[in-house]
Amino acid sequence: MTSIALFGTSADPPTYGHQAIVAWLAQRFDRVAVWAADNPFKSHRAPLDCRTEMLRVLVETIEPRSTHVQVCPELSHPRTVVVVERARERWPDATLSLVIGSDLVAQLPRWYRSAEIVQQARLLVIPRPGYPVELADLDRLAALGATIELADLSGPVGSSSAYREAGDRHSIPPAIEAYIRGEQLYLWQNVG
Repeated sequence: MTSIALFGTSADPPTYGHQAIVAWLAQRFDRVAVWAADNPFKSHRAPLDCRTEMLRVLVETIEPRSTHVQVCPELSHPRTVVVVERARERWPDATLSLVIGSDLVAQLPRWYRSAEIVQQARLLVIPRPGYPVELADLDRLAALGATIELADLSGPVGSSSAYREAGDRHSIPPAIEAYIRGEQLYLWQNVG
C-alpha cells in the first residue's frame, strides 16, 4: 500500500525548518503532499497564492531533488478534516499520515471533527523546539482513536515569525528570500 505524508503549513514564509521536514518526509514516504493553508487561528501576512508559490520554490530547492514530493494546493482548506477527506478521495487506497508540529498536539482534540481526522489518517508528530510532547496530550489523542508516531527529527530553531517580524534571514533559504523581495511581501523590508 502506498504511504503518503500530508504536510500542510501556513508557510508564511517557508523556512529551513519546513525544508528539513519535507526532505525528511521524502526519505520515508512513497509520496509527500505539501500545501499552504490559511490557519483559522493565525493571521497571515502573505496571500495564500504567494505562500503556495513559495512552497513550490522551497520544494524545487531541496537536494537531492525528489520526484515524489508535490505541492498540492487543491488540498488546502482551513479545516483539517476537509483536507483529509480530499486526500482520501484522491488516494482512496493509500495509508495517509497527517504531519503536525508538536505545538499542535494539545490543540488537536479541540479541532473541528477531530475524531474523524484521526480515524482517516495516522498522525506523525514533528518535534518543535520549545514544545515538548506531553504524555497526557498523546493519551487524549489515543482516546479519539489516533495512531501516533513521533518523528526522530529535530528541526532548526528558526521560524517564520522570526523572519516576518524581525527580518531574520538566517531562517529562510536564499531562493525564498529572492521571491519575497521580488513580490515585496513583508513590511519590515520596506522600512529604512
